[in-house]
Amino acid sequence: MLTVAMATATQAQETTDNHGMDILDLPVEQFQSARKQTWYWAGKNYVFQGDTIWTILMPEMPVYQPLVFKSRKQMQKYNRLVYNVKKVLPLAQQANAMIQETYKVMEMLPDKKAKQEHIKQVEKEIMKTYKPEMKKLTYAQGKLLIKLVDRECNQSGYEVVKAFMGPARATFYQVFAWTFKASLKKEYDPEGDDRLTERVVRQVEAGVL
Repeated sequence: MLTVAMATATQAQETTDNHGMDILDLPVEQFQSARKQTWYWAGKNYVFQGDTIWTILMPEMPVYQPLVFKSRKQMQKYNRLVYNVKKVLPLAQQANAMIQETYKVMEMLPDKKAKQEHIKQVEKEIMKTYKPEMKKLTYAQGKLLIKLVDRECNQSGYEVVKAFMGPARATFYQVFAWTFKASLKKEYDPEGDDRLTERVVRQVEAGVL
């Protein structure tokens, strides 16, 4: 999915989106938050007076102070960020799911040749399924996707490509990305440059936005 993103989205119309600190001049502590956002069932159920109580452990949702925009331009940048996150976050989550599934399948394959054949098949399926959708992404959305993949997978796009396709292919796609002023090695920084993005992502996940 990452290779498709770099081969298509980076060729789209370039925008000047900047989701960094220049959008809003709010204190850093207002954006700091935990990175974990997984929903899962607790390990056991509780029985109270003969009734079984299903227990769900939910992620913490930090309460943010309302944003104050200094200008209409700042508000438009923020709205564009919200739009981009909603469009790209599902793709990053799907990428994480595919990576986990592929790892599980690879562990069951008998030899290196079988694993290589499986990777080729997965790559073909990704191109067939996601290439049309990736072509619709803007340059800014493509760069955001790279960062959100790092957020969801806890490893950069470069490391993901390297793990599945080898260092040579990873280097090739990294050089390709650099020609469009992007980088597969870009890491997600929820407490730094990407704290506003993290705020939006957490709110989108919680259904607030």
